[in-house]
Amino acid sequence: MTTFLSLVGINKSYRRGSQLVEVLRNLSLMISEGEFVALMGPSGSGKTTLLNIIAGLDQPTDGEVLVAGERVDQLSAGGLSRWRASHVGFVFQFYNLMPMLSAERNVELPLLLTNLTRAQRKRSVAAALELVGLADRGRHRPAELSGGQQQRVAIARAIVSDPILLVCDEPTGDLDRETADEILELLRHLNGEQKKTIVMVTHDPKAAGFAKRLLNLDKGALLSATQSPPLEVEPATI
Repeated sequence: MTTFLSLVGINKSYRRGSQLVEVLRNLSLMISEGEFVALMGPSGSGKTTLLNIIAGLDQPTDGEVLVAGERVDQLSAGGLSRWRASHVGFVFQFYNLMPMLSAERNVELPLLLTNLTRAQRKRSVAAALELVGLADRGRHRPAELSGGQQQRVAIARAIVSDPILLVCDEPTGDLDRETADEILELLRHLNGEQKKTIVMVTHDPKAAGFAKRLLNLDKGALLSATQSPPLEVEPATI
């Protein structure tokens, strides 16, 4: 498989007063195009920092970040913002939806930064909501939707611009088990059928089982990278 993402010699540290805090230490990692990777580790292990570096939300102190042939670590602040807008979709634990906007308008938000016409945006929003099974909920506001439906709206927003990478930070952490499995099945569908490369941070071993590969971090170092065991999960309606 083609290497999609390459991290080489990644270090990340912060200055806290007079103390230097090392978060990631000489970390190297390769992810293939179309992989679904789960990232696990104890609190403070550097998972979210690593995810942010992969997504271009943060820059390493040292090291190289290569995504789809582009040196992301060498981009300017403006270039990095433009790169994220066109290449990365974000899914968060608490949805981050605008409460006063309908599902359609929430999904449309990333497209407002593009040159698409209003009609083109409308078609893209409808396609994204259809893909996540919410074609009939477009006019509902977040408060009128269940937690699982809100997360589906968030996923629709993440994929509406057709990004090459989805980064998910505890996407099921605020959901019950049944709803969590439905969301994970949706992510697996996006990976398998839509060929999205997905990197997901999770504390849930069962959630990690939906991925194709499991990475374990501890104290800023990559401990292991193993194939996730197959799960016997009842297929969810997508």
